[in-house]
Amino acid sequence: MSKVLDTVLLLALPASGKSEVRHYLDGLTHEQCVKEFGMGETLQLDDYPYVHFMHRIDDELYARGWDYVFYQGPNRPFINEFEWGTLIELLNEDYRDLMENNITEVHSAANHLFDRIDAAREVVGISPELGEVPYRIRMDVAAALEEEIREELDRKNAVCAQDRKGKTVVIEAARGGPNGAAYPLTPPHGYEYSLGRFSNEILDSASILYVWVTPEDSRRKNIERGRPDEQGSILHHSVPMEVMLAQYGCDDMEYLIGKSEKNQTVTLNRLEVVEEAGEKHYRMKTWHLPVGRFDNRKDLTSFLRKDKKDWEKAEVDAIHNGLKAAFTSLTSKL
Repeated sequence: MSKVLDTVLLLALPASGKSEVRHYLDGLTHEQCVKEFGMGETLQLDDYPYVHFMHRIDDELYARGWDYVFYQGPNRPFINEFEWGTLIELLNEDYRDLMENNITEVHSAANHLFDRIDAAREVVGISPELGEVPYRIRMDVAAALEEEIREELDRKNAVCAQDRKGKTVVIEAARGGPNGAAYPLTPPHGYEYSLGRFSNEILDSASILYVWVTPEDSRRKNIERGRPDEQGSILHHSVPMEVMLAQYGCDDMEYLIGKSEKNQTVTLNRLEVVEEAGEKHYRMKTWHLPVGRFDNRKDLTSFLRKDKKDWEKAEVDAIHNGLKAAFTSLTSKL
């Protein structure tokens, strides 16, 4: 197979196995990626670090007598649920930096992130509250978080510095809706809203790899994987149960596939403004994003959290074959 997938949106409920799948794909050789999955070596983006840093910013603000900015409390949902859009805007910026090989060099990685978050919030209609934090408090919070935010910026810069040619960008995100919610989910819940906020550049070249688990399995595995001292880890963080029920109690991927205009795709329609001959016009832009579903309801991924020397051949074969089946529907469109 000479062609490879350009951009893969790796989507699923929390603890479904997304990060483990990403970890597995990242460990494959170039030849395996191309031959077995139609993928180049992976360049990986994820919105979870931003979720984690929003929590950390709130923690440090609260410790200094300031109100929470992002969450209702340390183990509670967003204050403004349109923060789901904020996260997508941050990923859009990361993707542009990757495409243009932009390397971010700043004196303060923390203050740079604060400014990025405020700018992304404005795009989705949320007030840029970090800019309203008193200077002394903001600088104290920045100093407290600088080391871990700098580490994440260095990781992003390392990704952006790589040659894009022949590689596949993998973008990970989890979305859902309240337990027992009816479809369609009300924005900003669910994949329909968040997918619709991705940039044209991403959507024009994207396919979806969906990791399929039940909400009940998602909640169980979320508890099993959690380690209190590793909340910044993509493999060992856990989501508070109130958040699991209020924001990940269901997801709308099956609904979106079922109502799509084309088989095994998600259809997105977006009204856009275009300028022609000096005049502005409206037009509807449509995408049919191919979907491959990796069935993880029998848990083919948890073993990947063990040391690699402890992986068993049968476990590796099971995930490899399951992923290969899911990718077949994506690579058939290359």
